[in-house]
Amino acid sequence: MRKALKILLPVVVLALGIGAFRVLKSTRPVQAPPAVQERIWRVEVERAVPKRLAPELTLYGRVETPDLLRATASAPAWVTEVAVRDGDRVSAGDVLVRLDARDFLPRVEQAKAQIAELEAEIDSERNRYETDRLALEQEKRLLKLAQDAVARQQRLKTQKVGAEQALDEAEQAAVQQALAVSNREMSLADHPTRLRGLEARLASDKARLQELELEYERATIRAPYDGIVTGVDVTAGDQVSKGEVLARMFALDSLQVRARIPAPYQAELLAALSERGQLPATAELGDRELELVLERIAGEAGPSGVDGLFQVTADPAALRLGQMLTLRLERPARDDVVAVPFRAVYGGGRIYKLEDGRMVGIDAETLGERRGGADGDERLLLRSRELHRGDLIVTTHMPNAIDGLRVETLDEGRVAEAPAAADAPATPAGSRSSDVGEPRAVQ
Repeated sequence: MRKALKILLPVVVLALGIGAFRVLKSTRPVQAPPAVQERIWRVEVERAVPKRLAPELTLYGRVETPDLLRATASAPAWVTEVAVRDGDRVSAGDVLVRLDARDFLPRVEQAKAQIAELEAEIDSERNRYETDRLALEQEKRLLKLAQDAVARQQRLKTQKVGAEQALDEAEQAAVQQALAVSNREMSLADHPTRLRGLEARLASDKARLQELELEYERATIRAPYDGIVTGVDVTAGDQVSKGEVLARMFALDSLQVRARIPAPYQAELLAALSERGQLPATAELGDRELELVLERIAGEAGPSGVDGLFQVTADPAALRLGQMLTLRLERPARDDVVAVPFRAVYGGGRIYKLEDGRMVGIDAETLGERRGGADGDERLLLRSRELHRGDLIVTTHMPNAIDGLRVETLDEGRVAEAPAAADAPATPAGSRSSDVGEPRAVQ
């Protein structure tokens, strides 16, 4: 009996435990299955407004001028006055530097004296010519008389009534008189040569006088045009040599900006210049913009591109040589272009638009950038066949952006009511930046 009880007792306990487990399991409370929730991300959107826009090319240029004046000393002299300083703005005719007049006037007076002396010699030569011409007539008469005396002595000798010595003396006098006539004729023949020599010396001395007078005139160095002084290399009391640079300046009207245009844009801009003549551009100058135009492309290119030469059309008084400027060059305009914020673009040119509460990715062609919008921020210009007027472009950059992602606008009602033909993309009114990109769970 005890042996059977020992065997049955564990079996009964085990059966009671199983029964209790089944009772507890059948009477436990039933829990409803959890509901699946999909997150909705809040984003900003802009309505697509395709229109004709011109991309802008950002360039970096340097101010230069082809007309940099280097005023030099016209002759060795002492500096008596320096009337300008580096950076001064001057007008045409303003004095820059004066040289001592005493270094010029003595040479001018000496040249005038030499001219007066030569003019006197020319007058003397002309008087000499007239004297020789009159004397030649008398000497020819004397020669005729001497020849007649020789003939007479020869007749007397033939008649044996004349002395031999008298004939010799007559012949000697005739020869001497013939020699005098010959010398006088030679002097008259040389007159044009002597006169031309004197006149040549006179012309040379007159040219020298003009040169010295010009040097003296340039002793007072003046600005040839309106411009800005870029440097003064002397001071009062300095002794300078001929050709030494005294001051430098440039004309405001000749300022230009040279900027390197990348090689991929060279053909496009050359074609645009050929068609339009010039292309507009702007330069950032502090808190304002300076208007320029691209007039021509440099004749020599490098591996990285070619230089563009921009003419300043606004007042260039605020510019200085060597100044570096950031330029925005307007490229040829394109049709059906949409300007979007940079944050709306993923990768090379993928954007997302909002359709039925979900993000739909489309590929777009990137044309360039342009400053625009109400706040003047930089925008990227895109063009895509899948983007139409009125489409809502998601402008919030989503790290987890994929096709089909559930999103909603910060003010969906107002965005839906915004006119599709608006001229400029508009951020939904009443949007709060703190809510952008925040998810919201819905059943």
